[in-house]
Amino acid sequence: MFKEIVINAEPLETRVALLEDGQLEEFSIERKSTERLVGSIYKGRIRNLEDGLKAAFVDIGFEKNAFLHYWDIIPESESLAQRVELIDEDGSKRSEAPRITTKDIPRLYPVGSEVIIQVSKGPIGTKGPRVTTNISLAGRYLVLMPRAHHKGISRKIEDPRERDRLKKILRRLNIPENMGLIIRTVAEGQQARYFVRDLHMLLEQWKQIEDNIKNSATPSCVFQEPDLIERTVRDFLTEDIDRIVVDNKAEYARIKDIVGQISQRDQNKVKLYDEPVPIFDKFSIERQVESAFRRQVTLRSGGYIVIDETEALVAVDVNTGRHKGGRDQEDTIFRVNMEAVDEIARQLRLRNVGGLVVMDFIDMRSRSHRNQLLRKMQDALKRDKAKTRVYFMSPLGLMEMTRQRQTESMAAAVYIDCPYCKGKGMVKSALTMSVEIQRKIAEILSRMTATGQREEDIQLRVFVNPEILNRLKTEDEAVLIDIEQRHKCKLTFRSDPEFHLEQFKIVDSVTAQELAKS
Repeated sequence: MFKEIVINAEPLETRVALLEDGQLEEFSIERKSTERLVGSIYKGRIRNLEDGLKAAFVDIGFEKNAFLHYWDIIPESESLAQRVELIDEDGSKRSEAPRITTKDIPRLYPVGSEVIIQVSKGPIGTKGPRVTTNISLAGRYLVLMPRAHHKGISRKIEDPRERDRLKKILRRLNIPENMGLIIRTVAEGQQARYFVRDLHMLLEQWKQIEDNIKNSATPSCVFQEPDLIERTVRDFLTEDIDRIVVDNKAEYARIKDIVGQISQRDQNKVKLYDEPVPIFDKFSIERQVESAFRRQVTLRSGGYIVIDETEALVAVDVNTGRHKGGRDQEDTIFRVNMEAVDEIARQLRLRNVGGLVVMDFIDMRSRSHRNQLLRKMQDALKRDKAKTRVYFMSPLGLMEMTRQRQTESMAAAVYIDCPYCKGKGMVKSALTMSVEIQRKIAEILSRMTATGQREEDIQLRVFVNPEILNRLKTEDEAVLIDIEQRHKCKLTFRSDPEFHLEQFKIVDSVTAQELAKS
C-alpha cells in the first residue's frame, strides 16, 4: 500500500490529506485566523467554583471562561491506565490511588488563585474550552508529563516481546524525578537513541515553558500547540509513509528541517509540488473531500450510508441501495453491513465528528453475523487517533459508540447554517404560505371591524416573495376574490424579490400603517 501526505499551504488556510493508494483516509484543515487552543498551555486564574457542577471556571484571557472539572484537577490514574500500561522503576504495575480528592479542590484551588492548565477540548457551540491540570507534551515517540510520576507504554503496542524491550528502554531513560513518561504507539520497533533525543527535546521545551510561567502575566498563553504542518510531521511521519508532497516552497523547506531533526534519511521523502494544476486536483482530493461531506455516501457494492449530524448525536443509516446480491438475502445484508463498517469508520475520521454515534445497520438475524460486525468495527476504529468506545448491538439492532470530541466537527468548521432556512434544511411550501397569509388577512379584518371601521373602507396591500405571489395569482385567485366579496374590502398584492419565501408584510393602504409581518 502506497501512503502519502499531501499538503496544500495557502495564505489563509492549510489543508492536509493522508492518502492510501489514492484514497483519502485522513483530512485536516487549519485557518490562519483560528487560534490553536487544544494542547496549548495557559497561566489562568480561577474565577469561581461550582460545587454543584464539581467544576471551576478559569479565566485564560478569552471571552468565555474555561471549564475545569474537579476530576481534571486530580492527578490522572484510572483514565490513563486505560490507554497505557503503567509500570514502576522495577517493572511492576502501579496501582497507587490519587493523592487528592474532589473534596480537597476548594481548599487547594480557592477563587482568585493562579493555575497552570492545558486545553483538552476546544470551544464547541456556546461552550467555552475544557481544560485540565494534567499537562502533557507530545514528542515524536514519547509523551512527557511534567507534573506526574506515571511511566508506561501505549496499550496499542500488542507484541509482548516488543513491550518487554520498550520497558527496558524506559527504565534506562534519565527521567527527572516527579516526571512521567509514556512511550507512544509509533515508537514500536524504534532504537533507544531516538527516545533519548526525543526526551531531551521535551525537557528543553518544558524548561522554556517554566520560564514563560515565571515571567508572564495572568492570564496568558505560556505554550502554543504547534501548527497543523508540524503536528502532521510529528504524528504521521512513520516508516510506512512513502512521501510528503507540499505546494509551498517556504513550508517545503520548513518540513525538511523538521523531518531532519527526526530522521535525516526521511528527508528524501519530502517533495515540492510546483505544477500549474492545483495540488488537491492533481491528486483527486478535491473530489473526494466534496463527496465526503455529502449526506449520502455510496458504497462500492451499490449500497449506501446516510449520515446526519445533530446537536445531540450523529445518526448513521445503512441501506442496501442498488446492491442486488445473490439468492441468500441474509448473506447479502451481511456483506453490505461489513462494507459499511469501513466506510463509517473512515467518515468519522474525515468529518471529525464526536460524542454519541448511533448506527442503524440493516437488520441481521444471525448472532454470529452481529458479533463479526462488532469485531470488525472495533478493528476499524483502532487506527482512529481519537478515543473511541463501541458497544454491542441493542435489541433494536442499533450499534452505539462514543468518539472523543476535541474540536468542532469538520462540517461546523467549514460550513455555516444556511441564512435562508436557518439550518432547518427546508422551508415552508407556497401552499402553506398562502394559507398563513389568508389566515392573517382574516384576523386583521376581524380586528379592524371590531373597532367600528367599515369593511368597504378597508384596503390592504400584501407584500410577498415572487414565487408566493405566483401561487396567489393562479391557484388561489378564486379564494382571494371570495374573501374580498364576503368582506367587501379591497386586497392588492405586490412582489418583493428581496423577501424570503416565508416572509410577508401586510400594510393598510390608506394609512400606510404596517399591520402584520412574518
